[in-house]
Amino acid sequence: MPGVSMLPPGLKSKLMIPRPILLPLLLSIVIHAMSASAQDKGSVDPKPLPPLANPGDPKIGAKELFARKLLPAAMPTKVLGSYVKGCIAGAEQMPITGDTWQVMRLSRNRYWGHPDTIALLKRLSVKAHKDAGWPGILIGDIAQPRGGPALTGHASHQIGLDADIWLTPMPDHLLSRDEREEMSAVMMVREDRLDVDPKVFTPGHVLVLRDAAQEPSVQRIFVNPAIKKALCREAKGDRSWLTKIRPWYGHDYHFHIRIACPPGASECKGQPDQRDGEGCGAKDLAYWFKDKILHPEPPKEPPKPRTGPTLAQLPAACKQVLNAPDAKQQHRDRDGVLIPSQLPLK
Repeated sequence: MPGVSMLPPGLKSKLMIPRPILLPLLLSIVIHAMSASAQDKGSVDPKPLPPLANPGDPKIGAKELFARKLLPAAMPTKVLGSYVKGCIAGAEQMPITGDTWQVMRLSRNRYWGHPDTIALLKRLSVKAHKDAGWPGILIGDIAQPRGGPALTGHASHQIGLDADIWLTPMPDHLLSRDEREEMSAVMMVREDRLDVDPKVFTPGHVLVLRDAAQEPSVQRIFVNPAIKKALCREAKGDRSWLTKIRPWYGHDYHFHIRIACPPGASECKGQPDQRDGEGCGAKDLAYWFKDKILHPEPPKEPPKPRTGPTLAQLPAACKQVLNAPDAKQQHRDRDGVLIPSQLPLK
């Protein structure tokens, strides 16, 4: 799930500590944007979205259009726009099963990304096995086949350069399709939200997060503030990687990796590198452990549904990505549901 990327375009997504005047609005946005977490179950029998009555209506949210694209655009790989307002052409599929990884919540169809992201996840899965002794990693959302805004859960993950990784180690067996949709991730944070739960957060988690942060292309990793606090306490030796670990709301079941714009991606709008030290000082973390942040009051009125950006508000080239023919690289199951050929059906 998106760390600072949950901020809407009108707010600066690189802020680490929101201004107090923005707090009520921000908390409302964050709660809404986190509606599709690692704990939200999927379906082994996902129903296709109904056709739009008027897909050419310029007022329709772009999320309605991109969510109905089941395959990538048959175009060369190109990243267009920013993490919170963009799309991707020629996305690559993360194979749903490898020796050291398994993809979860397949019914969401969010296992697509830039080739650099896919390669990173494969490398990290091997490191998690080698360094932490995990059988492998469980991979959550990356991006939709053509990126763009999603119907639920994320304001970011739009250009194939974000990925969620469960903090639950991969089991030592092949998960069935049912398990991939129904299994819950393990909560890593204590009930009082002040620290990690030592019964489940282990030195292996520190090593996996370190390995991810030490990848040169990784710019940010979003975790719960309690996890950041634990990493600051437990990290040994070279601690420079802690700079990339950023506290953010939620992120107590998974961590969110964000990589930089690929070299030569001139139409990708990235973020500046983190350059403000380890982020482990008392002042760096104090905000996140204030009672109003740990236990926010519910909004007086439920947040109104957000249409999100329209197609016209995305980079102009995203219209071409949206309308391009499908890349031919997948199979469908007996019910017509899009699945990779190696997916276990039962």
